[in-house]
Amino acid sequence: MLVYRCGIDLSSSTLRFLAGHLRSRHRRQGTRWRRLPPGPQALLVLAHLRMGDTYAQLAAGFGIGTATAYRYIREAIEVPAVLAPTLRQAMNEARRKAFLILDGTLLPIDRIAEDCPYYSGKHKRHGMNVQVIADPHGKLLWVSPALPGATHDLTAARTTGIIEALSTTGLTTWADRAYQAARRHIRVPIRGRKLKRWQRRYNTTHAKIRCVGEQAVATLKGWRVLRKIRCSTNRFTDLVRAVLTLHLARSAPR
Repeated sequence: MLVYRCGIDLSSSTLRFLAGHLRSRHRRQGTRWRRLPPGPQALLVLAHLRMGDTYAQLAAGFGIGTATAYRYIREAIEVPAVLAPTLRQAMNEARRKAFLILDGTLLPIDRIAEDCPYYSGKHKRHGMNVQVIADPHGKLLWVSPALPGATHDLTAARTTGIIEALSTTGLTTWADRAYQAARRHIRVPIRGRKLKRWQRRYNTTHAKIRCVGEQAVATLKGWRVLRKIRCSTNRFTDLVRAVLTLHLARSAPR
């Protein structure tokens, strides 16, 4: 296999953040020697998450076995996943905002046709449903645990406790029509074909506000490993939480 150098559009502070936590984990476990120290291991994980490189590609580039690359990546994903903010912590941060934006997205997975719970009729593909909360500037605040792709957005929001949590903030939340039956603090477009002029203006304004939330979804999918997941669905939530932690660490003020 040919090997070449490639850049990753992440800052060195993200690398130091992950390497520091890996170093602390190794120290607690009493690890004496590894093929890759914390720094290169963190770089290995970031290349997998950000660039979507496979285990075989990363193993060739870092000079280790494919099984070793798999173990290092799986171990390192658990570290930032534990550090991901809870829904309550995200709501405490959200109270400083003027309003919030709620949106659901489907992250595609590699599944066969018989896996009906993971097939989204809306998107016509298999995937996992995650709910995204963003601030008025499109900044990603929180991502829900992953649910099978056949789950409706409103059902996913209720299952993960988002509707109840948003009601405690006292803030208005803008969402699409999928959340039509949610509570009053969830603003959705007005449905119907023959709408009055003020109703059409309301829907136009609503769309302009809600489209900012698409930036948060794009930020999440900027980590290419989430564009098509090939791992077990049981590990999907940890993968999303790890990406959220690394993104927040990347965007944190220095």
